[in-house]
Amino acid sequence: MKKSLIYTKTGDDGRTSLVGGTRVSKTHVRLEAYGTVDELNAQIGSLVTYLTDADDRTFLCRVQHRLFAVGSCLATDCERVQLREESMITAAQVEDVEREIDRIDAELSPLKAFVLPGGCRGAAVCHVCRTVCRRAERRILRLAEEAEVSSELLAYMNRLSDYLFVLARKMNQDDKKEEIFWDKSCL
Repeated sequence: MKKSLIYTKTGDDGRTSLVGGTRVSKTHVRLEAYGTVDELNAQIGSLVTYLTDADDRTFLCRVQHRLFAVGSCLATDCERVQLREESMITAAQVEDVEREIDRIDAELSPLKAFVLPGGCRGAAVCHVCRTVCRRAERRILRLAEEAEVSSELLAYMNRLSDYLFVLARKMNQDDKKEEIFWDKSCL
């Protein structure tokens, strides 16, 4: 079996192919969307190294697989080719994130103020993931102004950032680190 080449040289001119063959600029809104999802996936890979709870690691592994599906969906030119079923985000997958948010949130004390990113190292990394997720959501919404993006995919990304927020709080709680609350008097 011949080893495949990592480099193709087809992108040297600043263009790349979508699923379906359409060539677009590497600065195209679609690439910004799925490139930011890829960045989020890499950040989550880093976050997983800080997790001590096996259930959290298992859930985030599923999220990483789902983010590949999101990227595949966003990379598909649906005007030229039909979206593959495994690239679709479903309402059940959105509900899966909601259940996980509810499970974690039930263990946390109620919020009384805005939380600043930080605490233990893992929670700080989790907050970075949350902000990259929000940016990915904004890039996807920008793409949705030009192309069809499913409501389930949009909901999934929105819930995922909420999940990352409660996970950061849980990580601080598990590490017995105090959360950092916004001090309005420092203005």
